[in-house]
Amino acid sequence: MRKKIVAGNWKMNLTLGEGNALITAVLDKLPALSEENQLVFATPFLHLSQAVAQTQYTAFVSVAAQTCHQEKSGAYTGEISAPMLKDAGVRYVIIGHSERRAYNNEDNALLAAKTKAALAEKLNVIFCCGESLDIRDAGTQNDFVGQQLKESLFHLDAAAMSNIVIAYEPIWAIGTGRTASAEQAQDMHQHIRQVLAAQYGADVANKTSILYGGSCKASNAAELFAGADVDGGLIGGASLIADDFLGIIKAMVEKK
Repeated sequence: MRKKIVAGNWKMNLTLGEGNALITAVLDKLPALSEENQLVFATPFLHLSQAVAQTQYTAFVSVAAQTCHQEKSGAYTGEISAPMLKDAGVRYVIIGHSERRAYNNEDNALLAAKTKAALAEKLNVIFCCGESLDIRDAGTQNDFVGQQLKESLFHLDAAAMSNIVIAYEPIWAIGTGRTASAEQAQDMHQHIRQVLAAQYGADVANKTSILYGGSCKASNAAELFAGADVDGGLIGGASLIADDFLGIIKAMVEKK
């Protein structure tokens, strides 16, 4: 059975004290997790060591960075490398978030290099893909997302895919108050799994966790997660409020 995962992406939010308090509040009320039900805190770089220390003794809870550089070291002021993340005890890294694509001009070729760098350090990659509103309205979202996967991931062999989690982000539903319907989410997740199956075979596709990342809240998480191919969520704003985030985690744990 593939893993069900909820990952909270804090983006550029919270002071160290606020981050400490949030993780403490979530862990204090955390439902029982297992190998099949896992939690990830994706924090700003400043928080990583603190978050690792807070979660290291809680089973099935991990920490993620929100990006990494494609080089191991060098004159890249302000950047963080995959070896640094590994040394800090980080287990996951988000690659290709829509905001990084838009604001930092990260294209598919660069994301392929970042993915390769992260996997070289045995980090797990949460790889983001998704379409804008104009692509959705044109009805070409399946081809667009398939191309993102092809150009950024299909240089990997089947064994490497065991360290990849896919996060589908309908860009038109992030921070807009709009949410893809449960049917729209399931349709795209199913398509992503079919694309993976065509490249790597059904076994790899069926073992790959695919998360939904578009305005998921405690109030709609159970409905979104009910899709057969929806394996949890990459959560933005709702992950900054302990009770809201716990409601989403509960929906993930209770998914049949």
